[in-house]
Amino acid sequence: MVEHNQIARVRDYIDKMPSLPTTVTKILEICNNPRTSPADLNKVISLDPVLMGKVMKLINSAYYGLSQKVTSLVRAIIMLGINTVKNLALSTAVLGSLGDSRNFQALNMEGFWRHSLCVGVTAKKMAKKLKIGESDLEEYFIAGLLHDIGKIPLNNRLSEGYVRSMGYSDMDRIPLFIAEKETMGIDHGETGRLIVENWKLGPALRDAVAYHHSVTSYEGENKTILYTVHLANYFANTFEIGFAGDRYPQKTEEMVFEHLGISIDDLEEIEESVNSEIEKASIFLKLTV
Repeated sequence: MVEHNQIARVRDYIDKMPSLPTTVTKILEICNNPRTSPADLNKVISLDPVLMGKVMKLINSAYYGLSQKVTSLVRAIIMLGINTVKNLALSTAVLGSLGDSRNFQALNMEGFWRHSLCVGVTAKKMAKKLKIGESDLEEYFIAGLLHDIGKIPLNNRLSEGYVRSMGYSDMDRIPLFIAEKETMGIDHGETGRLIVENWKLGPALRDAVAYHHSVTSYEGENKTILYTVHLANYFANTFEIGFAGDRYPQKTEEMVFEHLGISIDDLEEIEESVNSEIEKASIFLKLTV
């Protein structure tokens, strides 16, 4: 009964989360149309001056490293692609809704977002190594950035229970997601899936968030992005970049390395540049949290 009440409280929190702004919903809608042009996207973003300002700041930040300042949104969309600008708009909206420090009772907010940025940056670097198309690279970054969003409602609604989960994880030396499930009846992959479905963020993001700890049971169509996020999470935990509460993370599965064609040596090569990339990507948090 207690477990049922805890899950109900988390569901209630997610149901009451503010909807994504109308502009972002419209952006997602028009970007699903293969005939959408940069002018169509420009028309929608231009109606939201705050969002437009944030997107332009991101485009001109060190994260993209463009040689000349871009002042025209249409030019930015042409240069970066419709998919990239869509994901920029989406990330500012999601982080704006979830980044409030009041959501972080049991976890350290700075450590959590540094871990999340590391997973996002690493997933994007791996995607480049896998020769994923330029238009889809940003989706790998967003999937990594948001992979742990399910921890936020658990922290907010069940903060005492979450402290117990972390203590149980430490004491028994087990992964945090297992401790969550055993102490609260729900884990952050499940709550993350509820958020992604609530906001209709699409199947690739849903699967990456929901299954990043249970890749062996996944049978869907988004294995590459899921496995990449799973491996990027393993990387962030192994090299202890940021901290999202998991002192005894799960080992990664051999089939993940095989599917992606990435080795431990590849991860060690990536490590050299990840920290500087995280600093560049922190512009996302400065604009949204």
